[in-house]
Amino acid sequence: MCWLFLTLAIILEVSGTTCMKLSHGFTKMLPSILMFLLYGLSLGSLTLALKKIDVSMAYAVWSGLGTALIATVGILWFKEPATALKIVSLGVIIIGVIGLHLSGGVH
Repeated sequence: MCWLFLTLAIILEVSGTTCMKLSHGFTKMLPSILMFLLYGLSLGSLTLALKKIDVSMAYAVWSGLGTALIATVGILWFKEPATALKIVSLGVIIIGVIGLHLSGGVH
């Protein structure tokens, strides 16, 4: 169940960051409100995940996969450039998260 909470936290964080972009610097009300709501729910889910997952593991997975996913959203949805270095760097982040997962961290 703790990994489900962590997955939910990542999805909510990526959604909140997407709303941040859509808020256009707090000039759009609905995305601005959703951003705060989604970030709050993300942190709540992360807190529940920390009941069973080490904080070093959970935070690294949350921030690493969140970074990789939001970069992917930027490329696919917001049409940001997808350079070779950016793609390789995203792969390195994912490999790092997998390495952390394989090293343990659930008690």
